[in-house]
Amino acid sequence: MRRLVVVLAAALAVAGCTSTHNAVDQGSNYAFVSPGGKTVLTYAIADRKPLAPLSGENLEKPGTEIQVSDFANKVVVLNLWGQWCGPCRSESPDLVQAYNQTKSLGVEFLGLDERDERSAALDFVRNNQIGYPSIYDPAGRSMLALNGFPRSAVPSTIILDRQHRVAAVYIGKVYAGTLLKAIQGIAAEKTS
Repeated sequence: MRRLVVVLAAALAVAGCTSTHNAVDQGSNYAFVSPGGKTVLTYAIADRKPLAPLSGENLEKPGTEIQVSDFANKVVVLNLWGQWCGPCRSESPDLVQAYNQTKSLGVEFLGLDERDERSAALDFVRNNQIGYPSIYDPAGRSMLALNGFPRSAVPSTIILDRQHRVAAVYIGKVYAGTLLKAIQGIAAEKTS
């Protein structure tokens, strides 16, 4: 009987630690909320939360993984896209322009290709001369890191600050001027 009590106490202690730990992690990571259906969201530095770890297979290098954490101390611009998406096609030159104009500021771009065949996605990257990497995510598994983000919101662009906290979200097509202004402001922020 004494052994049973000890085993039950140990199990409860482990379960208690696990649930507390998960609650803290979930509360500390970014969760998407769009008050009033807003399509542009910006977050003050004090209100930013980190993105859960986001990774997936590199579109151009099958069998290799790419993750946001590969870009330590860099502003990261995540762009959700699909070659089947008309607005993705029309915003592509704006993204390439913003990428080329901000990479010297310690900014990296990372695409998140949704619901595509690999060959079609690769053709899109080549035809649009996209020089930054993309995660190949046809099943949407990598998007789970974007807690609550609508899978149908393609294209969307999410800007992470140097600590990889969500600083801005743009649902829908984004233009170079808007993107450049936001990225430059976030890249210029002092890190603590």
